[in-house]
Parts: sequence; C-alpha cells; structure tokens
Amino acid sequence: MSLLWQARFFTTVNHLRDLPKTQIPEIAFAGRSNAGKSSAINTLTNQKRLCFASKTPGRTQHINYFSIGGAHVGQHRNDEARSDEIRAMLVDLPGYGYAEVSGAAKQHWNILLGNYVQKRDQLVALVLIMDSRRPFTDLDVQMLEWFADSGRPVLCLLTKADKLNRSEATAALRKAEAFLEQYHDDEGPLFPYHVQLFSSLKRTGVEEADEVIRQLLGLDQDPDQPLSDNTSSEQPDSSA
Repeated sequence: MSLLWQARFFTTVNHLRDLPKTQIPEIAFAGRSNAGKSSAINTLTNQKRLCFASKTPGRTQHINYFSIGGAHVGQHRNDEARSDEIRAMLVDLPGYGYAEVSGAAKQHWNILLGNYVQKRDQLVALVLIMDSRRPFTDLDVQMLEWFADSGRPVLCLLTKADKLNRSEATAALRKAEAFLEQYHDDEGPLFPYHVQLFSSLKRTGVEEADEVIRQLLGLDQDPDQPLSDNTSSEQPDSSA
C-alpha cells in the first residue's frame, strides 16, 4: 500500500496569509480546469472523492491541503504537537484557464498561484497535469515558468492517455520531452523533471507517478539519493 493512500483533508485557504504554518514538505498539483487534476489526485491516493471534480470547471477557487501521516491530524490542525505527526502535504491548486470565470477571479488566481509557487519555502516540487492531447498551453507554460526559477523538480503528467492510440501516445510523450529540453543553460537543465503518460481510467502510469511523488517528498527513500532526474516513460501502455 502506498503512503499516498493515507491522504486526508487538512485545510483549505483562499489567501496566502492563511497558508499552514507547518514546516512539512509540500508537493503541489497544478493544471487547467479540464485536464483531469482531481481524477489524478483521487487515483494516486486510491480514494474516490478526496478531491471533488466540480461540474462547473474553474469553480474551485481555493488551495486545498491534504495531509499524509497522523491518523486524525486534520481535525487538530491548530495543535502543533499533532501537526508534527504529518509527514507530507499534497496541495491541490485551483484549476486555471476556464473562459467563463470572471476577470476578478482570474486575477485573484494569478496572484494566489504565482505567489504560492514562487515563494512557498515548503514547496519541494510541482506536479503539472496536462491533457496529453493538448500539452503545454500558454497557461501551462506560465505556471511552469513561475516555478522554474526555483530550480525544484517538476513532474509532468500527460493525462487522459487512454484517449490516444500507441503512436499518438508516443508522439505526445516525445513532444513534451522536447519542450522541456528547452529549459537548459550552459550548465545543464534549469530544473529536474520527469514526464510520463497517465490515465486515471486505465490506470496507466499510476505506479510510476506514485514512486516519483513519494521520492520527491522523501517519504520512503534513502536521504542520500537524488530526488529526481530528467527522465520519461518511453513505453506507452498499449491500451492507451
């Protein structure tokens, strides 16, 4: 059983000032409103309704925290002693890019998301969730570049891979790799990254993503091991 299966709701915030004061490693999940972010988190945590996929994409305007470790710590989030039991946080960021959201809401999200991914010291990595048929939209690139300056690892999940045939899946993966390879300077990659295909429906790439996320959070690895390297899955599932 994966440690990610222990995830439980911890808190929800709508302003940076309300972010948890814990000093626990966090990994954030970001993506367009219709990219399958909620489904991916639910699949990785082996829970059906940990994250709620709204019938109105873009409706969720808050940052939602899920704790790993500590049996009932979510009920005692103001108790520092109990908070020490938490081993890591999964952070569900508001989906972006939904056209019918008001301009004021979009501005609020931009400020909230940009400041969180750029300034949150506890944030150890970003999971960028993109529809495998339409990866790296302008807003995905904006999110990536907000985070890139941190030099921290990025895991790109190309979701809905079950909607692609084998050749399409291979092409999508290679296109994503080529895009990420642009983030280099004379000294090498600007940040470690891993890119892979993913399908909540067919469970494509679930074990691979689980392993990478646990490694990034330091949940079950040798502390001397590197967190990540620039790798990708070169063998798309034949059912994808």
